[in-house]
Amino acid sequence: MELIFFAISLVLYLVAGVGFVAHLLVGRDGPRRAAMTALWIAFAAHTIGVALRTAALGNAMLNSFHDQLSLLAWLIVGVYLGVQLRYHLAVLGALVCPLAFLLTLSSYIVFSGAQALPEELQTAWLPAHVAPAFLGYAMFAVASCVSLVYLLQERQVKSKRRGLFRRLPSLETLDDLNYRCVAWGFALFTIGIVTGSLLAKAMWGTFWSWEPVQILSVLAWLLYAVLLQTRSVGWRGRRAATLTIVGFALLVVSFLSLNLGLPHGRSFG
Repeated sequence: MELIFFAISLVLYLVAGVGFVAHLLVGRDGPRRAAMTALWIAFAAHTIGVALRTAALGNAMLNSFHDQLSLLAWLIVGVYLGVQLRYHLAVLGALVCPLAFLLTLSSYIVFSGAQALPEELQTAWLPAHVAPAFLGYAMFAVASCVSLVYLLQERQVKSKRRGLFRRLPSLETLDDLNYRCVAWGFALFTIGIVTGSLLAKAMWGTFWSWEPVQILSVLAWLLYAVLLQTRSVGWRGRRAATLTIVGFALLVVSFLSLNLGLPHGRSFG
């Protein structure tokens, strides 16, 4: 049953993405309103699908790559909708919707049914680790989309181009939003790292094992820590946007290394 709701959300994410792009290209408000309606319906359908999946599998859904992809898409859209309520950034939707569509589509492509959760991971520490870590991923994903918009806007401002430039937010708004998303993402991801270490200690007797997924995650954490710390000395704008994207790229590599068979030993999340 949940697959029906995931299919509905998949189609509507695509529809919403097309609507947001059309709004940016033609400048009319109709496509934007249609895109927002489609996105809210898609998010509602996706929410029902995630709820049904959780009710059926419990923590076991966190053990499958396709469920992780679906969960990440759902969280990214949820974060964007929260941001949208305050900032009204249709241009951000033009990036978030295709990303959610690709993640949801990928979850279909790699779908392999229910997978049993290893006995050692049947603990409350697992959701305590995964929930903040994945929400941190979502915040960083949205921050990266904001950063891409910032770089585009800055380029248009410098070249004094017109057209799309008029429909993009100010550089100050984008820089502020990037900072807020990174700050929230950093706090959540820090909790995810700490609880992940406690989970590893409880399961395998060690907080740290020098595995690639752990190293990449900590490198990303350090980069975001430096980014937040150095804003007070002028690391804003283009530099902050670029580092935000680089940090998220490290997290993507870490996430894929965990799920696509690269060496990672006993790590989880």
